[in-house]
Amino acid sequence: ILIPAIILALYAQTKVQSTYAKYSQVRSSSGLTGADLARQLLHQAKIYDVEVEMVQGRLTDHYDPRHRKLRLSPQVYQSSSIAALGIAAHETGHAIQHDTGYFPLAIRNNLAPVAQIGSSLAFPILFIGLIAGSFNLARLGVYAFIAVVLFQLITLPVEYNASRRALYALETQEILSREELQPTRKVLNAAAMTYVAAAAVGIANLLRLLLITRRRND
Repeated sequence: ILIPAIILALYAQTKVQSTYAKYSQVRSSSGLTGADLARQLLHQAKIYDVEVEMVQGRLTDHYDPRHRKLRLSPQVYQSSSIAALGIAAHETGHAIQHDTGYFPLAIRNNLAPVAQIGSSLAFPILFIGLIAGSFNLARLGVYAFIAVVLFQLITLPVEYNASRRALYALETQEILSREELQPTRKVLNAAAMTYVAAAAVGIANLLRLLLITRRRND
């Protein structure tokens, strides 16, 4: 059950790394850095209370809705490559989603703490239940993991919508040329594939847990 999902996850990770590495070497004709672009798009969306800051790590870019901060890795914050601009625009898309009350994002934000607890406790609860012969406790572990899978599934429309917003802004505001938009789309599609793979692994794990608990119950 897990093997196809794991293969997909490995492929997605390799794809995003290679695609980013390739297009991080291609400089944008706009000359904007990722930080410049993020601030420009936020201001054009009339969002003035989101701070753009640099965070350490590689491809650690994210939007923090709790603190209203858009955090970009050094490779994106300081770079004017088309890969960096695509990622910066994508993360800005999340800030715009938050500002406009994009419903799937609100669901994901509410699910996040539950999914985090489920991710930490699902397997320990399940295996304690199996060892103790308690089907109800094992089933509780499965329920905890369902929250993780739901979080991964609701993440998909959120991420794809942010990418669509990014590409639309880059095109309509003529920040990137037509020739630059295609490779930027490849970068964002490769990144989106990692979320698809994560959801596939989550679903495969859930099926495996259901089969394990059903077999022990029988």
